[in-house]
Amino acid sequence: MDMNFLTAHKLVKSFVSGPELGLRLAMSGETENLSLFLQAHAATRGFLCRQQAIPFNTLQQFVRQESFDEVKNVFVLLPWDFLPPLDWRTGFSRDEFSPAASLASIRDTAALLGNVPNAGFVYIDAPIPPIAADGNANEKLRTHLRSAALELGARVYPETAFALASYLTHGTPIASSHVSLLSETVIELAVGKTRPSAKILATDLDNVMWRGVIGEDGVDNIHFGPTGAGYRHFLYQTYLKRLQSQGVVLIAVSRNDTELANLPFTTDRMTLKTDDFVSIVASYNAKSAQLEQIAKELNLGLDAIVFVDDNPLEIAEVREQLEQVNCVLFPGKDAELPDFFSTLASFFHRQSISDEDKKRTELYRTRLKSMVPSDVQGGDLTEFLKNLEMRLTIHRRHAKDFDRAVQLINKTNQFNLNGIRLAASDVIDILDNGGRLFTATLADKNGSHGEILACLIDRGGKVQAYVMSCRVFQRRVEFAFLVWLAKQQLYEQLDFMFSPTDRNIPVQQFFSDSIFSHSPGEAPSANSENIIRHHLESHQLFEVTDTAAAS
Repeated sequence: MDMNFLTAHKLVKSFVSGPELGLRLAMSGETENLSLFLQAHAATRGFLCRQQAIPFNTLQQFVRQESFDEVKNVFVLLPWDFLPPLDWRTGFSRDEFSPAASLASIRDTAALLGNVPNAGFVYIDAPIPPIAADGNANEKLRTHLRSAALELGARVYPETAFALASYLTHGTPIASSHVSLLSETVIELAVGKTRPSAKILATDLDNVMWRGVIGEDGVDNIHFGPTGAGYRHFLYQTYLKRLQSQGVVLIAVSRNDTELANLPFTTDRMTLKTDDFVSIVASYNAKSAQLEQIAKELNLGLDAIVFVDDNPLEIAEVREQLEQVNCVLFPGKDAELPDFFSTLASFFHRQSISDEDKKRTELYRTRLKSMVPSDVQGGDLTEFLKNLEMRLTIHRRHAKDFDRAVQLINKTNQFNLNGIRLAASDVIDILDNGGRLFTATLADKNGSHGEILACLIDRGGKVQAYVMSCRVFQRRVEFAFLVWLAKQQLYEQLDFMFSPTDRNIPVQQFFSDSIFSHSPGEAPSANSENIIRHHLESHQLFEVTDTAAAS
């Protein structure tokens, strides 16, 4: 189970008591960044971790001692543990590289490690310095190192688990992205029991199963084939198809309409079909609530579920509410795919596939047939949102620069005030009669999300169009913008020309907020004072810039 720092801290703090798990971590580097996660993963198994570590850079001396105590030793090995001249921190040796001597050193160290009683091994396949003049010889050396580790029965982690910068600066070799997973592996080796294989893979759809947003782009404009933008998603589908054939249960959990979520699976071009899924749960409610209900309906523990999503906010919300669910972020780059699939594979590790495994899809499909999506509220993401360092930039558009705003209004279906499609002439008429058109762009510490919001208001304070991209759901942008608008003192009250559609359920949920008044036969309305009083906190999540004021 991958977990972040806050989740690990929460687990350790809430853990009351359990049998002690003695563990000695043997690694050529600082181990402080592993300590909290070791305790947290031990706690999930009911153990109180009593961890000790060998002193920095003493692994070679440790394995050469004549006797050992009964404490479980878990070695986290790096290439230079087998061959010291490979250590980046010592610089390049002037000695001539000898393949025979190098292989002898590797064999000797492996033999010493193999003689340590009560030991488990992890190997980080870190990049090595080019100590041989021949590049091919360096690659052969790396292969020998990996083979030596495998002969010891080591769990092998890819080179992305190694952080050269922090190793050189602080002596800390483990990359922050792998600290939790590696800590879990260490605890598994210390306990002597591998976590049971997960049974369910619950997956998001938009920008995971396919490239694009089905509710905005339509079935003809999403990509999932073995070409171009769809290749990543094609590979993911073929992997899920393989898992499904091995008895892993597939469930889709999507913020979407049921009809839209199912539509792509009815085409002949998709690798996966509707029948490959036990259930496709489509709603605009919290995904943590859906996963919890699924686990209850199937009488499974939450740790039997692996959840995949491309949105860090969805991952954070599930982790906040359901600490035992294994969450995996879908990669944004093709180069990240090998690590992604390796991570998924680590959760599904059956040694054999029974007839019961193969029949599980139909069994669970029957159990979930009448399940209604849960409407339980999700976790509080305030702290996570604060750490995103979000920057909201407001633009006041005019007749010469509103093309993108009109495109956004006419393309958006889910967070769309009324579904009315506007021609450029309609917008010009409103602007010429004293109306205003605002748009907003959003950026955070991870990059820019582009133009994500448009709001068209006539001279009387009637909001004729209010749309927001589904890419930024849950960030509270819709309220932050209204607070900014209220602070401009342009309107004492806003009347929203709302009309329900088959697709705009997120807007219908938006109007359930307490700032809105609903009089029979009249449009929902909100006055500026209420907006600021109730949602100032949402506004404070952002650094808000008004381009008109800035100029």
